[in-house]
Amino acid sequence: MKSSSALFLALCLSLQASAQNRITQNRPGQNHPGQNSARKNNESVRWRPRIDSRAEFDSLSRIYYQGRFYALPHLMFVIDRAAKEGAGNRVYYVNSKRYSFHGEFANANYLTLERGREFFRRNYLEANRRFVLGTIAWQTKAGKFTFEFWEGDLATAEILRETYRTLGKSFFAPLYFKPNSARQEEVSAQIAGDVPSLPPSEINQLGSPGDYLALNAATAVGVLRIIDRMTDETIIDRNEIAIFREPPISLTPLQGVITTTFSTPLAHANLLAKGWGAPNAYIKDADRLFKPLEGRFVYFETREDRYTLRPAETNETLEAGRRLAKRSDLLTPEADLEFGQLTELKDQRKRDAKRFGAKSANLGEVMRAVRAGAVRNVIVPPGFAIPFFHYTRFIEENNLEEPIVEMLGNDRFNHDPAYRKQRLAELRAKIQNGRLNEEFTRAVTARRHELLGDKGVFVRSSTNSEDLPNFSGAGLYTTVPNVRDDNALAEAIKTVWASLWNYEAYEARESFGINHSAVYPAVLIQEGINAEAAGVLITTNPFDREDRGSVYINAKRGLGIRVVEGRRTPEQLIFNPRTGAARVLTRSGDDTMLTFDERGGVREIKIDTERRVLTDAVARRLARAALQIERAFGGRDQDIEWITIGNQIYIVQSRPYVEK
Repeated sequence: MKSSSALFLALCLSLQASAQNRITQNRPGQNHPGQNSARKNNESVRWRPRIDSRAEFDSLSRIYYQGRFYALPHLMFVIDRAAKEGAGNRVYYVNSKRYSFHGEFANANYLTLERGREFFRRNYLEANRRFVLGTIAWQTKAGKFTFEFWEGDLATAEILRETYRTLGKSFFAPLYFKPNSARQEEVSAQIAGDVPSLPPSEINQLGSPGDYLALNAATAVGVLRIIDRMTDETIIDRNEIAIFREPPISLTPLQGVITTTFSTPLAHANLLAKGWGAPNAYIKDADRLFKPLEGRFVYFETREDRYTLRPAETNETLEAGRRLAKRSDLLTPEADLEFGQLTELKDQRKRDAKRFGAKSANLGEVMRAVRAGAVRNVIVPPGFAIPFFHYTRFIEENNLEEPIVEMLGNDRFNHDPAYRKQRLAELRAKIQNGRLNEEFTRAVTARRHELLGDKGVFVRSSTNSEDLPNFSGAGLYTTVPNVRDDNALAEAIKTVWASLWNYEAYEARESFGINHSAVYPAVLIQEGINAEAAGVLITTNPFDREDRGSVYINAKRGLGIRVVEGRRTPEQLIFNPRTGAARVLTRSGDDTMLTFDERGGVREIKIDTERRVLTDAVARRLARAALQIERAFGGRDQDIEWITIGNQIYIVQSRPYVEK
């Protein structure tokens, strides 16, 4: 993915001299290259002083894909505030097919001898700058021309006004300012009456695509099915390619995923599809476009800039059937079933996943890094874990071991999805109704009050089948939020244990080839933080494989449950640590949020929709802490859940980011 603002980022690292440019360059005082009749090839035209038609714009503009779904023609401009022409500044509309960066153009044409960081600092960060550097783009979906600055540009209101006035005198069409950061949004709002703007919410960008956005590039063959919405009764066969009219909260393994309304790439369903290697995309009106193919075998391929969905050929269908019939040797995750000590997070390390599951053990690793100073300015809420040992003892004491073995070996259970779903629900009910060992209950209650007092706690799953290579297990198991009294805590522990047998979890493990009899749940009991904002992030840019150094952040007000559900688009940012700039993709439009209920659990309340979720300062601190966490896990990209209260950041999960 390339966007006009993304091009500016490279400037920060660009220390290239102008030696690559031809010595035929003009020096100040010579004829404008755009007016030199001897230059008939557009590649030799270095700039124009005016753009008087769409043809002239196209002759200088370059095209990149923005968000992988539509072309974005754009060209750079340079305004020289020190070289007055008549009553205004001199404008250079740069041949952006020839020059990649503003600095490259300025050096090659002897406008300045400043290079590298000196040029960057003086012309992007200072108010009293000589050059104003920006881009004009034709917004294909909006049908308007916009001008914009790099997201880290500290342009003042006066610079914005001056840019609008200067460009307006020499550009043939109306222009709208497109802010690329929270700061630029604020500056634009200050002078809304003077400079018309076109905010990201009105432009089909990464977080709000037009007709198509690939969420996972892959190919598959399966039976096409259209689903209005997922319910508890919905059963999806593993050989299906499903078109969802409403983004699913959870999902069982299938061959392909198509949504007709966009959800965040970090929604659990999208992460699961990526882990399964299934083609996954947003396609506008897919339910209407492909209704004639419903119930038929189809070939589905997603690429960054296009997709293919057509009837499958006979040989493709046969090969897909052979692949589905193949099963690799069952994967048996490691588990220590002898260790029974209730253990604080601060005493856990990543290697302890064999006792407490990856979620809990990884949080212990983050807490260690925080205490050592390797990760700064964040807090991991305190808590403790109930190891696998106590689940196995509960199963034995309630005589559930034999029913589980019988169920897993039942032929109808293995071949009838509806019957399988029914039997799993019956097993969960037996676990929920089981009797807890009294000694165990007293020990858990005592440890809860000793470490966490009477505060509400989150009772969270942490299994040994999560965060395996190429299998994240995101969203498969159950979390019980804001548990307040001791009786509710006991019931919540059984709820988490029972979720090992969630239908979605079973189907995901089955598809991946995990031995169900070797999967065990631990329980993480952690101090509940009543978040003002919450979300998820990954320590890479999922939209641009070349932008590995950036951090993608999802954020919503209140508790973060809806972020991972993926039903509502959150605030989305791309943070570049080299420049410290946060590029705004979308703003959250939620008018409600989830907060703690004083009696336990959560409730929904109305909120102000005008206020943004994260300030630039908090986004920077959050992204920098995330990169420190990434280093604590050996440099592997991380999928991190976080919450904030005021300026304080809390980390509540870190797992490897699975990308195929």
